[in-house]
Parts: sequence; C-alpha cells; structure tokens
Amino acid sequence: MKLMFYFLLALTAIFAATANAGGPVLDADGDIIFNGSYYVLPLVWGPAGGGLTLTSGDYKKCPLYIGQDSSEVNMGIPIKFSNWKSKVGFVPESESLSIEMDTKATICGQSTYWWVAAPDMPKMLFFFIMSGPKPKPGEDSSKSFFQIKKTKYFHNGYTIAFCPNDNDCIDVGIFVDEYGVWRLALSPTPFPVMFVKAIGTETSDFAQDDVYYLREIKDYNIKKIRVLTYY
Repeated sequence: MKLMFYFLLALTAIFAATANAGGPVLDADGDIIFNGSYYVLPLVWGPAGGGLTLTSGDYKKCPLYIGQDSSEVNMGIPIKFSNWKSKVGFVPESESLSIEMDTKATICGQSTYWWVAAPDMPKMLFFFIMSGPKPKPGEDSSKSFFQIKKTKYFHNGYTIAFCPNDNDCIDVGIFVDEYGVWRLALSPTPFPVMFVKAIGTETSDFAQDDVYYLREIKDYNIKKIRVLTYY
C-alpha cells in the first residue's frame, strides 16, 4: 500500500512539472533541444545576415554586446540555455530561462550571459542585449530572463523575448546602430530564428510522435504515461 502511495506521489510530481512546462523547443532538424550548444541563425537566409556573436557597442572595445554578424556566411558564436524552472529535461517553449554565449573568455573579462542594458547613449531609446553577469540564486535576475516563442508561419522557427516576469514580454529584434553594428535590442519587430546544432552537440532520441505526447501531457491523459520513461 505504501509503495503504491509513493508511486502515485512521484507520478503527480512529474505530471505537475511537465504540465507547467511548454512544449519542447526543436532545432532546425526537428530534434528536441535538451542541452548542448546551438547557433542562432535567421530564418530568412541571405541578406538577413549570419549568426549571433559578441560585438562592441561603439568605437570602444568594452563592454561587449550581443549582436548579429552582417555576413550570412558566418555562423557566429553558439548559445546555451539554462535555469528554466519547470525542471523538465528539455528546453521548454514560453518559459523564462537564461541564455549564454558559449565561449570561454572575452577580451573584456565579462560573463557571456544575456542581460538587458539601459540605453548607452543620450536620447537612445533602445534597450540592448549585452554580455552580463551570471544569474545567481537569491538575487534579482529579472534583467536576464528570456523566453523562446514558437512562430506561427515557419517550421521549427522561433522568436526570442525578454521577460522580466512570466507574463510581461518584449520581443528581441535587430537594431543597426550609427556605426553600422547589428545589435540585439528590445523591439516591436521580432527577429525570427532557427537553432542549428554546434559541433559536438548530441541529437535527440525522441521521435516526432513523442513531441506530440509531451504537448498533450497537460491533459493528464493516462494513456500517454509512457512519456515518463524518458525522465
């Protein structure tokens, strides 16, 4: 009897964690993103530029900001996701998380986590995404919370939004500054992207059907219980 009780308790906890999570974010190959590194590339390939990278904001070398390479042949620097609250094994859609540029060191000695910075020049109305401090437990990390949103018109396409809390989000777009630097900024015009595996990132073992099971778990359909075997 006690064994059954503990089983049901564990089952309820897993259902609750999964129900609170969005569906899994998929890469350009349709594989579920768990961990590893991914290049962020524009959905529209060509004049829309290349991947995301670290760049100086103006004529100064430091601090570093998150920008986009203006050349479509450059993949940029891959990113990594972390710190989502639902504790599911995959990177969830529409849930606040941290994003980090996956590079070991910078010339400015900065951490490479994404961080929303106030305008850095007088009369500048844009809030840029910069290389900021690593979020720490117990501290205000509202400037470093982002969400991955599914696009309506592209297969495996997404937009990125800054979300200081779970309900209030602002799209992240591209702004070309007076020096011709392509910079990530909070914008009314989102930047549609896809995620491409970096070298060394393992692929998902999930089949596409399992994606649908993960999405349907919110309905608590006991027939989908086999999804638990993946945790």
